Amino acid sequence: MTSTFSKSASRATGLLCALLAALALAGCSGLPDKPTRATMYDFGPGPTTTLPTTRQAPLPPLALDDVSTPGGALDNMAVLYRLGYADTQQLRPYSQARWSMPPAQLVRQRVREQLGQRRAVFNAGASVALNRSQNAVLPLLLRLDLEEFSHLFSSPTDSVGLIRLRATLLEITPAGEKLVGQRNVIVQRPALSSDAPGGVQALTAATDAAIAEIDQWLQQTPAR
Repeated sequence: MTSTFSKSASRATGLLCALLAALALAGCSGLPDKPTRATMYDFGPGPTTTLPTTRQAPLPPLALDDVSTPGGALDNMAVLYRLGYADTQQLRPYSQARWSMPPAQLVRQRVREQLGQRRAVFNAGASVALNRSQNAVLPLLLRLDLEEFSHLFSSPTDSVGLIRLRATLLEITPAGEKLVGQRNVIVQRPALSSDAPGGVQALTAATDAAIAEIDQWLQQTPAR
């Protein structure tokens, strides 16, 4: 009798252990998945080789100020889009896409890379200190305002990368800043796909085209 009872108790214990193990496994399978890390984007590595030397004379040096943004929509790293066919006034972030730094910093970095190919480009504060120490004429100061930087949809399948910049060129004089010229630059480039990668590609192309337009404008500015 005792042997039979022991066997029954052992069997019951085994069944209980199996049931607890099954419940534990079921509980583990019900745990939420690890959060997916957002994909990080930038404008690419920039120049990867030294440009060949040309006979063109270098352009005058330039001081580059920080790029400013109105409001706070562009002061973070979200990749933003607008549905122009639904609610064009609402900026929406892609949930799984991020810029590697705020757009203003990305644009400034790209401007310095592109304009620096044929001229010396200084940070605004550094240029003042450098030229004062050498008792030289200060370079002109380029100030940029980034007013729009979004993936704009005109329909669910048609979209562009849109950048809008206001470029202001200033002369630094003992009496303060003197306006040399100002230009509004608006560039759109088509997106190849209706998603974050397509928007990033289109915004990169639009930014490069906007910088090329600013470069041409600067070269047309009469020498002092």
